[in-house]
Order: sequence, then C-alpha cells, then structure tokens
Amino acid sequence: MNKARLRSFYKAKRKELSNQQIEEWSLQIANQSLQLPIWEKEFYHLFLPIEKQNEVNTEFLLHILQGKDKNVVISKSNFKDLSLEHILLTDATEIKLNAFGIPEPQKGIEIQPQQLDVVFIPLLVSDKEGNRIGYGKGFYDRFLSKCKADVQKVGLSFFEPVDEIIEVSTTDINLDYLVTPSEIFQFKA
Repeated sequence: MNKARLRSFYKAKRKELSNQQIEEWSLQIANQSLQLPIWEKEFYHLFLPIEKQNEVNTEFLLHILQGKDKNVVISKSNFKDLSLEHILLTDATEIKLNAFGIPEPQKGIEIQPQQLDVVFIPLLVSDKEGNRIGYGKGFYDRFLSKCKADVQKVGLSFFEPVDEIIEVSTTDINLDYLVTPSEIFQFKA
C-alpha cells in the first residue's frame, strides 16, 4: 500500500480507539520498552502526544525516564521551515499547546541533535523493514539526519508493522526498533 493510503487508513484506525484503550496500550508500550537495550544512555528525546490525534501517551515512558534519572529532551516545532528545536525538560519547563495541539516547551536549555542517544518517534505505522509513516511533513527525517550515526531510533505504535510501505524515499530514515503493546520489533542487527 502507498503512503497516502496507509496514512489515511491508520489515522482512521487510531481515531476509533477509546481513551481507555489508548491508556492501556500506552502503558503496555512503556512496559515493553523496558526490554530494549537502551537504558544505559544519557540523553533521551521524547515526543509529547497530540491528544486529538490519539497518539501514544508517553507520560508512562516519561515516568520511567525520570525514575532512571535520565536527561529528557522535548521538541518545539517550527512550521515555517519544518524544523524542530530541542529543549531539556526540567521542573521549570513551561509547556503549552501550539496551534496544532502539540504540547511544546516555551523556552529552556537547547540540546543539539548530536547530543541525543535515543529518540522515541511518533508514527502512524511502520513496515517490517523499519520504514515509517508519520503525518508527512518530514520533521523527524530532517531531525534524525542531524543526529549522530548510532542514535537509537525507537518508534512507538499501537499497531503491528505492515508487510511493506511503497514509495520509500532516500531521505526517509528507518527505525531501529518498533514498540507495540504486545511486541518489540528490531530492524537492524
């Protein structure tokens, strides 16, 4: 299936989820993530969910990261150039919803992409090769291209990977792992 059809199908499928299902599956995803070989790292980039899009609730992962005393980094979107600014999350970080319903830090200590060790990535669906589909603006592909080569890219999804995504671009950056409520998929050795 091509990207546009998959994007439309999985947006609709996610919209059908109840709040209770989202919470349960998000907790299961956080618990599954504890099996990943990523917890000795220092800087973790975490997305804050867009509630109206029924994204994975990353609050559970945030608690795990804070409990392990990790540095958590969150993003602020620039829709003019489709880039992300990365801010260290602290007790003083003020978070507000932007015009698109994305929770974002207002200001803070900027962290460069090269400093990040692990990036948790929002997505609609991936395939069995680690290709992923988001909302189609390319924010994460541009961001990940600036990270160090060994950054761990962890997708979070309510859904199992599909067999194949057609129309993969040379600028698309694959996942290393996909965490679903019931399983972890590893794409690179």
